Amino acid sequence: MNTIAKHENELTDPSDLKRRSLLQLAAGLAASTTAIQTTAAISSPVAPAATGKPGDFHFLSGTWKIKHRRLKDKEWDIFEGEASVIEILGGVASIEELRIPARNFSGMGLRLLDTERKLWADYWVNGNNGILTPPPSLGSFVNGIGTWESEDKDGEQAILVRGVWDQITSNSCRWYQTISRDQGQSWQENWVMHWQRT
Repeated sequence: MNTIAKHENELTDPSDLKRRSLLQLAAGLAASTTAIQTTAAISSPVAPAATGKPGDFHFLSGTWKIKHRRLKDKEWDIFEGEASVIEILGGVASIEELRIPARNFSGMGLRLLDTERKLWADYWVNGNNGILTPPPSLGSFVNGIGTWESEDKDGEQAILVRGVWDQITSNSCRWYQTISRDQGQSWQENWVMHWQRT
């Protein structure tokens, strides 16, 4: 979900479009984006650990209620959402439909495992336009904690974005995001999602 950083403004964009069935669309995207995922460059200054394996995102399959806390204009915005996640292709693909009904927002996280490189690619699709947003962030799990880092820009300033999955149990987990404006010397938390299975 690190790609939420690139699309956080979409949560407040008004839209009269009907929400697409992203889970049906995702099966086609999973097959059609293999070449993109395989050739994606690692943009993080520190290469992720090559420990990815099929089923790493099995813990996320199911339906969830999510409590969000997002830093916006130096204030914490607190809101609720929900998600449905499925695992396909023998555990090498995980598809998440994220919904924020109160804000008329939906999006899809598409995670694909490059089984040769042992790295997970994390993509984002905005429900308003259905466009897959490359390049993905690459990462993997080490000792039960998943970390993805990528380069991005905040206006003209180069930043690093880190997304982390942790506190994983059978019924809950946490995803949080931090950004660095000084090439990784310090990090600021700007998004936290507490997931609770329904």
